[in-house]
Amino acid sequence: MNRRNFASAIAGAALGAAALPSIPALAASEVDVPFTLSVMLWTVYQQLPFEQRLEKIGEAGYHAVELVNEFKQWSDDDFRRANAKKRSLGIIFDSTAGVWKGIADPAGRDAFLTDLKNFFPVAAKLECPTIIVFSGNRVEGVSHEAHHNACIEALKSAADMAAKQNVTLLLENIDQEENPKYYLTSVAEGFEIIRKVDHPHVKFLYDFYHEQVSEGNLIEKLEKNIDQVGLVHIADVPGRHQPGTGEINYASIFRKLAELKYGRYAAMEFMPVGDPIATLRAAHEQVAQALIAR
Repeated sequence: MNRRNFASAIAGAALGAAALPSIPALAASEVDVPFTLSVMLWTVYQQLPFEQRLEKIGEAGYHAVELVNEFKQWSDDDFRRANAKKRSLGIIFDSTAGVWKGIADPAGRDAFLTDLKNFFPVAAKLECPTIIVFSGNRVEGVSHEAHHNACIEALKSAADMAAKQNVTLLLENIDQEENPKYYLTSVAEGFEIIRKVDHPHVKFLYDFYHEQVSEGNLIEKLEKNIDQVGLVHIADVPGRHQPGTGEINYASIFRKLAELKYGRYAAMEFMPVGDPIATLRAAHEQVAQALIAR
C-alpha cells in the first residue's frame, strides 16, 4: 500500500534549481537549531537501492530519515544491512508509517489494534521509536461525533500498548484535496483528540502542507498546541515542493518552532524542484538563516 501518490508532481522536478531562493552562505551546523531535521525518504531517489538512498541523504547533510513502506518485502538480512548502513552514516530512522488500518471507524478498532500489534516487531527491527497512524476514511452513515470519539478510544487503547514497546504514536492530518474521503483534515480537531487521549506516548504529527491546504492559520495552532506536537512535516503549497517555492512563510514557522523550544523532529517531505541534494541542503540552510534573523 502506498501512502501517497504524487506521480504527477514528479514532472515538476524538471523545472531546475532556479526556484531555490538565494540565501547567504552559512553552514547550518554553525546555528543552534533546537529541533532535528529529517527527510521523508519516499520523496527522493525512489529508483535507487535503499542503501544508496541513505548515502544521498547523508550527502545532503541530514542525520535522520523517515520511512513508509520501503521495508515491506525485507528479509531479516535486509533489516540488518539497512541498520548497519544507517549507523555507518550516523543516520537514525526517527519515524515510520506502516499501520494502515484507520482509527476513525467505530467498528474498526480491533483491526487497528491488531495491525498496530503486528507492526511493533517491524518498528523494533528498524530501531525506530515513533509510528505514524492515520484516521482513515469517513464511514458512510457514521456521524462526525462517532468518528471523533472512535479516534479517541482507539488511541487510548493503543497508548499503553505503545508505551510497553517504548514507542510513540503520531496521528497525522491529511488535506481533503489529496484524499476527499479522509476523516481527519483539521489540525484543530487533531489536537483536540490528542488532548483527550492524554498520554505521553500519543502525539500529533502536524503537517504544515496539509493544513495550509485545509484551513491555514498555521502558526496560531502551533503556538496553542506545541506541547502536543510530536513531529512536523515541511513542504510548500502549491505543488508540495521545497520551502520558498510557494505561499507558506517557513522562515516564520522555523523561528516560531525555535521560540517555542520545540525539540523534536522537523521532516522535509517535499518533492524537490531541481537536484535533490542541492535542494535539501538549501532547505537546511533556510532553517539556519531564519534563526539567525531572530
